[in-house]
Amino acid sequence: MAGTVQCLGYKAFGLQILSEFPLPELPRTDHPGRIGSLSVVEGHLTDRWEDIPKITPNLGIAEHEVMFMVKGTAIFSIQNGSTITVSPAAGADPDSIRLFILGSCMGVVLMQKGILALHGSSLVLDNKAYALVGRSGAGKSTLASYLMDQGHLLVSDDVIPVLVHNGHPLAVPGYPQQKLWQQSLDYLGMNSSAYRPLFQRETKFAVPVHDRFQSEPLPLAGIFELSVVQDGPVAVEAISGLDRLHTLYNHTYQKALVDPMGVREWHFGLLASFVNRLPMYRLTRPEQGFSAPQQTEMIMETIMPKVKEMNL
Repeated sequence: MAGTVQCLGYKAFGLQILSEFPLPELPRTDHPGRIGSLSVVEGHLTDRWEDIPKITPNLGIAEHEVMFMVKGTAIFSIQNGSTITVSPAAGADPDSIRLFILGSCMGVVLMQKGILALHGSSLVLDNKAYALVGRSGAGKSTLASYLMDQGHLLVSDDVIPVLVHNGHPLAVPGYPQQKLWQQSLDYLGMNSSAYRPLFQRETKFAVPVHDRFQSEPLPLAGIFELSVVQDGPVAVEAISGLDRLHTLYNHTYQKALVDPMGVREWHFGLLASFVNRLPMYRLTRPEQGFSAPQQTEMIMETIMPKVKEMNL
């Protein structure tokens, strides 16, 4: 493909992405990104994959390069935060390749560029960005979608790039798409037949949100960590002390790569530079039932006093 296929320019994660692989989820652009450019190209990686030192059978890391293999899909190489090379497996589904380019590969790119990436969703609340983080199944995407239905714009879903300048974090937009489980669509009264299932996930769907997307970066004003309890009311509590640092670390996108990539010192220093300036809360909901309205009410009650303080 290299040399014969035109690279198309896209905008996401603060980057201009020049890609040989079509990325229809992303807005097009001809302009450089806020944090630079990235090339996505097709290439032959079999020999390189054999040579690179392995961390696990499917993950290899060398200086300035991370490679991983997804059986039946592709071998991926991410180099210097500037190039993703993809070697597709025979008959691989393009949807699957695209999922890894826009997910796992992008997390590595951001880390190589020295940009923090959090795992979660971020939205605009009162003209500032707030992040919803939490373990899988905590309800991040469902709550984000409910907030969007209430008129709040999406900043990013799944991967949240955070630029830190002089100790002040800035949330950078991802791209205008959400990934929602069938159960979330049911809760929100959305018909799954209107959306494309994600590859090999017949109960998770790609939901375009072009008309509800924040396209410019915003100050990151707070983090809500979602958690689930077997029973009990929706509740919120402030996260304090060292728990704040742990919260940022635990919800760093692909935190398992921090040590193998040798970036622990950078990562810790970056988190420490703004952790005490960023309000963090733990938002707990019961395991059963749809509690997004109560969670939304709790979030707004929590942030509005701080907004009033800042406006005095």
